[in-house]
Amino acid sequence: MTLLTLALLPFVAALAIALLHGAPRIVHLGIAGAASAAGLALLASLAAPALGGDTPFARWDWVPSLGLDLTLMVDPLGWMFGLLILGIGLLVVIFGHSYLHENEDTGRFFASLMLFQGAMLGIVIAGNVLLLLVFWELTSLASFLLIGFCQHKAEARQGARMALAVTGGGGLALIAGMVLLGLIAGSFDLTTILARGDMVRAAPLYPLMLGLILLGAFTKSAQFPFHFWLPHAMAAPTPVSAYLHSATMVKAGVFLLARLWPVLAGTELYTVTVTSVGLVTMIFGAGVALFRHDLKSILAYSTISQLGMLVMLLGFSREAAVLAAMLHILNHAAFKAALFMSAGIVEHETGTRDIRRLGGLAKAMPVTALIATLAAASMAGLPPLGGFISKELMLYETIAFSSPNAVWLLPALATVGATFSVAYSLRFAAHLFAGRPREAEPFARAHDPSPAMWASPALLTAFAVLLGLAPMWFAAPLVSAVTAAVTASAPAPVELGLWHGVNLALVLSASAVAVGAALLLQHRRLLAAWEAARLPDAGRLFECVLALADRRARKAMVAVHAPSLQRMLLASFAVTILLVIEGALTGGGVLTGARAGLPASLPAIAAWALLIAATAAVALGSRDRLRALIYVGVIGLVVSLAFAVLSAPDLALTQIAVEVVTVLLMLLALNLLPKRPPVLSSAPRKARDAAIAIAGGVLFGAIAWAMLTRDPGPSIAAFHLANAKPGGGGTNVVNVILVDFRAYDTLGEIIVLGIAGLGIFALLDTAGKGAAGARLRAWRADMPRSPERHPVMLVTASRIILPLTLMVGIYLFLRGHNQPGGGFIAALVVAVAFLVQYLAAGFDWSDARKPFGEHQLIGWGVLVAMATGLGAMAPGSPFLTSWFDYFSLPLIGKFELASAMLFDTGVFLTVLGAVMLALQELSHIAQATARPGGEEAP
Repeated sequence: MTLLTLALLPFVAALAIALLHGAPRIVHLGIAGAASAAGLALLASLAAPALGGDTPFARWDWVPSLGLDLTLMVDPLGWMFGLLILGIGLLVVIFGHSYLHENEDTGRFFASLMLFQGAMLGIVIAGNVLLLLVFWELTSLASFLLIGFCQHKAEARQGARMALAVTGGGGLALIAGMVLLGLIAGSFDLTTILARGDMVRAAPLYPLMLGLILLGAFTKSAQFPFHFWLPHAMAAPTPVSAYLHSATMVKAGVFLLARLWPVLAGTELYTVTVTSVGLVTMIFGAGVALFRHDLKSILAYSTISQLGMLVMLLGFSREAAVLAAMLHILNHAAFKAALFMSAGIVEHETGTRDIRRLGGLAKAMPVTALIATLAAASMAGLPPLGGFISKELMLYETIAFSSPNAVWLLPALATVGATFSVAYSLRFAAHLFAGRPREAEPFARAHDPSPAMWASPALLTAFAVLLGLAPMWFAAPLVSAVTAAVTASAPAPVELGLWHGVNLALVLSASAVAVGAALLLQHRRLLAAWEAARLPDAGRLFECVLALADRRARKAMVAVHAPSLQRMLLASFAVTILLVIEGALTGGGVLTGARAGLPASLPAIAAWALLIAATAAVALGSRDRLRALIYVGVIGLVVSLAFAVLSAPDLALTQIAVEVVTVLLMLLALNLLPKRPPVLSSAPRKARDAAIAIAGGVLFGAIAWAMLTRDPGPSIAAFHLANAKPGGGGTNVVNVILVDFRAYDTLGEIIVLGIAGLGIFALLDTAGKGAAGARLRAWRADMPRSPERHPVMLVTASRIILPLTLMVGIYLFLRGHNQPGGGFIAALVVAVAFLVQYLAAGFDWSDARKPFGEHQLIGWGVLVAMATGLGAMAPGSPFLTSWFDYFSLPLIGKFELASAMLFDTGVFLTVLGAVMLALQELSHIAQATARPGGEEAP
């Protein structure tokens, strides 16, 4: 339960904040902060077993046939990353509360932030690679919301779109790679996969699998040439940038390489690819950072460089290099979060992030200057800070890994990257806080913020200092345990310190500092040369390629997919009919099977004739839309009677309810269209369409006849009939199947229905505006209109019908587990009650008295159904396992309670919300295009 609680806490907090969206911002802060702090406490309680080798582990069956289980585990690697995610997350929440302005939407911000935290935490504690993929994709979606938080800014929308395109595309490659990995290893369980490294590396598909996984990791961690999305993500609020760069999102790719290190590392292909990409990214990012002017852009490119360093170290396939990478992850998380928060403070107090306009801020902002300078010194790798130790270890590993044929190449290139890192770090601190102010206005506004804002970066900077002054206390035990977990080896003693004697790594480190300082002194000349070079911008290249691909795709779509519904329907039906004919000609056999039929009664023949006549009438009278709608209703009524005769009362009830709802909604839609449509087809086209329709009807009728006259063979129906009562607690087998045996299918269906409702909202929301609205108003201008909008008889009847229909809906809902009914049918009946009320009294009058919102109904419906499934996992049962029991009360007697009723409640809410949302949008369009006149209320 501890692991499940740990995984769910951020998501519960996100949901709570979303539900309390209108609450004061202190409530949002309290929920987010409490969830992060509680997660930290739970993680701390797992420290002893996780770091001691007794990995906390929990598993729940989900889809065992696919190898997809809800498996959670906290090994040393997951514990360290969880500590960073929750610890820095808590500090970001505190910082964000002070940073965000009073008029900003803290509810949406903190809800998205906690969703992001939960997704990232899920990645690091997932014990199944398929579950890891679910959380991986969720981080891309959550980061899209956070990067695009400032929706009114074009750069925010562009940055969010670019991040989603790049990381989402890499995620698709990762899905393929992880599936291949699971198939090669014979399991999707992470511990099993990690134990079969030799088998995976020896597989013929290893190169393809490796390439796909590396593509996913490189796009997520902004490795060259996929780096360009990260600087554009700086359009996000600074608290998001601090969190994204230090402990989440971009660290996910590094985490994945570390997690799969025992399986992927050790081959020449892996070592060459990962080392080369990491080294190029390290040098490139550091070089570009030196010439950026926006504070967050400088830090963004520095993150790209630091991530390249981590990827390079993991590419060496050496345990000592893994240790250096794990230590630098701690250092980088501390100083990078502190630096982003410091940049946010500077922007918050001066109104700008342009380093060319700033300078001399140490006089006006001494506390901020001290915090940021120490953090920048750690990023530069200066003693006595933690960044110095991990930088020296990195240089030592490049020397140890170097090829005998090019012993100086790798250390020299790594030193170049370290030199640029020193230069941009010194520039960040010196140009920002030292010297004289470059512009008077930002300096005049500058001052240190309240302790509530600088407390978070101060704590992080203090940690970066302690990592240098006392690494054996604050880093060595953790780094040793994590390295052992990554490399699947026994923990080894670790010696971390500021002084290891004079060696080549120290000489290279000192050289990087000296040359970096010299580059800073010559920065003006170097900048002029950089700007004169006019190097291509990867972000612009991506946008150009995307635009080109969009144009080509549109041309191909128009060429292949004719923009005509009639033509596409013709092609679809024609191809289907040809396939049926081909199957009948080549399949052999006889049309009529050996199964005996039932005698057709006179009412059945009459109903069949009525069905045929109504169908023909729809086709022949399609120009009179109201009459065609009546015929469609007749067809639905005949079908529902057939269901009732064939002992399917649930289907009959559903069919009748659907028909009524459909007819009422279509009446509203027809009110927005011309009474008679124009002639769309010539006589030859009508003849062709009639021939295809008749051929299709005859052929599909023949298929139905062939199937019905054959023995169906073994059926699962016997199992459902035998187990509905003892297994599901209900005698209505259809309802038990929907809410118990096949509840997962039903959950997917109501999610699709909710999405369809939201799709209707998105499509129709603008239909009454602009050119579409003008066209609708022109159509309705010539339509006859009754002077009495709300007839008294109809209004009076609707007031009587409403409570009666609601009672019928409640009755059908409550009896659904044992008699025909259930949440779906009850929702349609209740929707009919509201539809009649809206039709009689008008939208405004009815909507003003509505106690609920359609979007909320859909959201609550899906959440209730999902929560019912998750609740079954609390006692260790599989997802969506139902529970039931019998109870007795005085006067009432014996009755049954089943958890399936909660699931059915979710179905009810979602269906009702989707229908009402369609009604609302049609009513809005009718209002927007209505002519003035007539009474406005009943």
